[in-house]
Amino acid sequence: MSPKPTALIFDFDGTLLDTETREFHHWQELYRQHGRELQLHEWQRGIGTWDAFDPWAGLPEHVQADRAQVHAGLHERIVRDIAEQDLRPGARAVLDEARQSGHRLALATSSDRAWVTRWLTQHGLDHFEVMATRDDVARVKPDPELYLLAARRLGLRPEDCLAVEDSLNGATAAVAAGMGVVVVPNDVTRTQPFPPEWRRLEDGYASGLAGLLGG
Repeated sequence: MSPKPTALIFDFDGTLLDTETREFHHWQELYRQHGRELQLHEWQRGIGTWDAFDPWAGLPEHVQADRAQVHAGLHERIVRDIAEQDLRPGARAVLDEARQSGHRLALATSSDRAWVTRWLTQHGLDHFEVMATRDDVARVKPDPELYLLAARRLGLRPEDCLAVEDSLNGATAAVAAGMGVVVVPNDVTRTQPFPPEWRRLEDGYASGLAGLLGG
């Protein structure tokens, strides 16, 4: 990574808007309704990616048999909850500061474009010059394809970009792409085994853009 990155490439879920903690809590509640316990370390395998963990497999057979109806209700509760959430503290200020300082901004997310656009619109986030979503690639994180695509769409080398991530899968993808990474963990990713050489901000965006840049 260059000493002063030209661009910041943000993950979305859990990094800017903490959809992940809310989703985990609703799945946890569903498990408990059926006398089961959803373990955080199991759930963490699927954060930032797809198909790495199937939460349905841990539920009783009669729940799985009624999966479509159960999922519809669960999804409705999750979305309603997320709609009441604000961005992570300090996230908007960091984006504003980065744009004012001349840094180029992009998103690289394993979520689909419709999901991300919905929340960007709700929160009035128009900071991002380009976006790379699961609709655009064959392989999502931890594969580096999303980050490589975002850099390519910016017309930059990966080493000129700094990735901002909350999860092990996401940060692994950024490093594999040849980018520097800074981890801003949330409540469900904080205990993931991030390598000590990856810079990590326990207080999220509290230290502003200088904190992200390591200055």
